[in-house]
Amino acid sequence: MTRVAVMGAGSWGTVFAKVLVDAGSDVVLWGRRPEVAREINERHENSEYLPGVTLPAALRATTDLAEALAGAEFVCLAVPAQTLRENLAAWAPLIPEGAVLVSLMKGIESGTSLRMSQVIAEVLGVGPERIGVVCGPNLAPEIARGEPGAAVAACADEETALRLQSACMNPYFRVYTSTDVIGCEVGGAVKNVIALCVGIATGLGFGDSTKALLMTRGLAEIIRLGVTLGAQEPTFAGLAGLGDLVGTCSSPFSRNRTFGENLGRGMTLAEVIGVTKQTAEGVKSALPILTLAREHGVEMPITEVVAAVMHDGVPIEEAYLKLMSRSPKPERYGV
Repeated sequence: MTRVAVMGAGSWGTVFAKVLVDAGSDVVLWGRRPEVAREINERHENSEYLPGVTLPAALRATTDLAEALAGAEFVCLAVPAQTLRENLAAWAPLIPEGAVLVSLMKGIESGTSLRMSQVIAEVLGVGPERIGVVCGPNLAPEIARGEPGAAVAACADEETALRLQSACMNPYFRVYTSTDVIGCEVGGAVKNVIALCVGIATGLGFGDSTKALLMTRGLAEIIRLGVTLGAQEPTFAGLAGLGDLVGTCSSPFSRNRTFGENLGRGMTLAEVIGVTKQTAEGVKSALPILTLAREHGVEMPITEVVAAVMHDGVPIEEAYLKLMSRSPKPERYGV
């Protein structure tokens, strides 16, 4: 039985812990708050993040880092992207030698524009064979209910990717493998920014044609940046690219789409942040993604206007006009 530590008892961390248990893995879920751990252990619920969902009795939760990490073959990281560096530095002495670090996060670090796998490598000094990523169109409430879902388990080392696949594939959660960590991370991070824009369009009252426009051209931005950084272009036609983009841009369960929708309906940025209980990674990742794109000479107009709204205070109407007044270029796949 594979021993797994899941670090972070928010909605996706809790759901992924459930997925692992249902796949036959021995799982300990770590969270900061004693009341959350206690509720999971005693009532098999995490009512704040997953109301109405019954968790497996075999899932154990703890606030004790040593207990969570002891003997873990995989350490799955489900904390907000901007807190990863600080958390890893604190956890490093307790992470078992040889454990594979698995990112469940979909963000880019502010200030460095590093992908999560790069942050892991930099802080812990581990090689690519010990860093994995799980990504795909995984909306926590749906997966928690056991609805059919799928993801990609990626690692530069194919054998490690296969081990990760085995640890988390179960009857309702299908897992494919990949060695394209860069593609999976770029797809997962940038689609959040595109979903913010789709949400804004929805809040403004625009219809499906506008949403299709933004998703399609958003995919082009993802491909341009990903391929420039060394990703494999076919990755973006799969679950880690198109699949994740469609799921996040279309679902009312999507934090980023919902955040954008509230902005489009007229709430201020401060007001939306105030009512948003869970992290919408695209809000803070938009600027580092844009910085990364500019460093590599990659044009990302949707990301640019989202970053302007989120970080420069540009009014939504002005951003919309800027986006729609750009000179059109030939439409080609992947550009």
